[in-house]
Amino acid sequence: MAEGTEQTIDTALESIFGFRTFRSGQKQIIDAICAGSDVLAILPTGGGKSLCYQLPACILDGTCVVVSPLIALMKDQVDAACANGIKAAALTSVDGELQRREVLRLLRGGHLDLLYVSPERFAFDHFMDILKSTTLSFIAIDEAHCICSWGHDFRPDYLLLADIIKRLPQLPVAAFTASATAMMQEEITRLLGLRDPFRYRGSFNRENLFYEVVAKIDPDRQILDFVKRYRGESGIIYRTTRDSVEETAAMLAAAGISALPYHAGLGDEVRRHNQEEFSRDRVDVVVATIAFGMGIDKSNVRYIVHGDLPRSLEHYYQETGRAGRDGEPSHCLLLFGRGDVPRLHYFIDQVEDEEIARRHRIALADMVAFASRYSCRRRALLAHFGEVYKKENCSGCDICNGDHEKKDITRSAQMLLSAVVRTQERFGINYIIDIVRGADTVQIRNFGHDTLKTWGIGRELSKRELRDVFDALLGQEICMLSDGKYPVVKLLPKAQEVLLGTRTVEMLCSSESARREEKPAEKERRSPLFEQLRQLRRTLAEEQGVPPFVIFSDRTLHDMAGRQPCSAADMLLVNGVGHAKLARYGTAFIDLICRYVESGSGTENSPVDQPGRSGCSRRQRAVKGAAKSDTRKETEALVRQGLALPEIASARGLAQGTIAGHIEDLLASGVMLSLDHIIDPQVRDLIAETFERLQTHALGPVVEAHTGKFGYDEAKLVRAWMVYCRGGGMRVT
Repeated sequence: MAEGTEQTIDTALESIFGFRTFRSGQKQIIDAICAGSDVLAILPTGGGKSLCYQLPACILDGTCVVVSPLIALMKDQVDAACANGIKAAALTSVDGELQRREVLRLLRGGHLDLLYVSPERFAFDHFMDILKSTTLSFIAIDEAHCICSWGHDFRPDYLLLADIIKRLPQLPVAAFTASATAMMQEEITRLLGLRDPFRYRGSFNRENLFYEVVAKIDPDRQILDFVKRYRGESGIIYRTTRDSVEETAAMLAAAGISALPYHAGLGDEVRRHNQEEFSRDRVDVVVATIAFGMGIDKSNVRYIVHGDLPRSLEHYYQETGRAGRDGEPSHCLLLFGRGDVPRLHYFIDQVEDEEIARRHRIALADMVAFASRYSCRRRALLAHFGEVYKKENCSGCDICNGDHEKKDITRSAQMLLSAVVRTQERFGINYIIDIVRGADTVQIRNFGHDTLKTWGIGRELSKRELRDVFDALLGQEICMLSDGKYPVVKLLPKAQEVLLGTRTVEMLCSSESARREEKPAEKERRSPLFEQLRQLRRTLAEEQGVPPFVIFSDRTLHDMAGRQPCSAADMLLVNGVGHAKLARYGTAFIDLICRYVESGSGTENSPVDQPGRSGCSRRQRAVKGAAKSDTRKETEALVRQGLALPEIASARGLAQGTIAGHIEDLLASGVMLSLDHIIDPQVRDLIAETFERLQTHALGPVVEAHTGKFGYDEAKLVRAWMVYCRGGGMRVT
């Protein structure tokens, strides 16, 4: 590649996108595209796929045509590209005739860097004629795995791309996907007809994601308890059926959580509305079937909950990958119950093509094995995609984090394995459990299995306990399930050692002490400045009708809060701030930061109530400089009515964390409020004593010191009370 092009790539990275370094693989992929090669790039969600085609589209002559699966996704991507100063547009079926004509005029005139289209657009000869008469740079195909008919996200319209190279032979084609096994990669290459493509396969490892699997016992309670730990954050909850989606969304809403459902049974307008509410941070949680997710470009999803078992590890990886796309810590919880397996087998049995059904059964077995295993989740997930994880402890899953205690289950395991041996390995899990529990069924009597020595040997054990033991045996590869519509239990070599008593079997059980501890993603990371920047971002996004992440990502706001830039030159040093975003948004964010710094709040760990600085205390400066907004006045009125925090949040339709922020601002601006009905005075005094004992202003250490007694909202309010209301201020040096 010529030196000038090299410099152009590096310059564009910084000036357009606001980044100073490439992520792994991005530079090689961009170099290959600029050199005119076909490309097959496997990059994990959050790995920066869009930059790989957006940057070369900005520096190459002509327009890059981007094939994208969903209209909502295109709109967000166009908004994000335009915010960076890139000339981008989309051509979709929902556009009006005038809008379509204008986009085509821009395309023909060479005024677009990027044109987003859906794959079905290639079915129209008229569109192909336009492309052939237009100067194009290359074709980028996003979510390329959708072309695989046996894959986890197959879309028949992607097959229209199978002859794209024959119809536009002069153009390079770059195919991108986040998850594809080796077999899928070969299928993509073959179906698209890629010509000796440059291949890049990035690591599937998402270091910022924490993986956790727990036994599904009471899913409503478990989901609610988990979501409460992330109150005010964005999350997605996946359920298998439409009914369970509706029920879970209603349950969360009744508990004061802003949540909406999403499934194929809802009308198009309702689905569009619910997705938009989530994308624009107006609602915290979406409860959805697997129909939801691919159309979401939202970067600040902090958690994913699978209330039911996913159909495959590919589904699981794709869906968990929608968390933490901004690189910030995020949590992935899977509730695993073997009762989900028959339901998924029922869906598979509806597939008419037996070969595809067989592949789905294998994929489900792999998913069950993952959920059942008692070794590092990350290592197992990466191994499925052919990647070796070399660290002994990933520190990013429940197993490696020590969230379990070991229990010896050798005797129970011997009962089950012995029953498998005595029935010649011809029966499934439930039948073996019935034998061990001494069930009196027609089938058992007909086979004469009520005369076996193992019949009734484990009467004292419940079905759930024995299912858990079976899960352990499967996860530790002591036995396996056969392939086929009706899988039966087969013994593996380790089983003989267990039966002879030369190998013990242990099962990991959730440790209650460990379960109460916060995971890495839950640690307090938000400074007061970050919250103010976040609120400004939301206001600007509402004014412009775009999702907040289009303005700036959470990662950019965290960097901004840390650097506290008070000039344009300093703002350009913030990760994710390029020249276009500086020109469009820089003044508003710089002004906010300057006011924050001038108020004396710029150093979080400095004394916060010292009168000698600038001639007045922080509280006095806050009284002079802060004004109550209408939304805060509404919160103030409800506080004065004696409503509790959850009641205020429910009445306002806001998260409790937002209401706590309102109260904090009110106290800072000199409004005197009694919080006794919001926080018990004894708890308030305990929190205040802990702040001073630990000598910290941070919320995380204080909450962790008394796990379960209070949360971040209470700690935040007590901190504000100490600073602005209590005589003597906050005595932390």
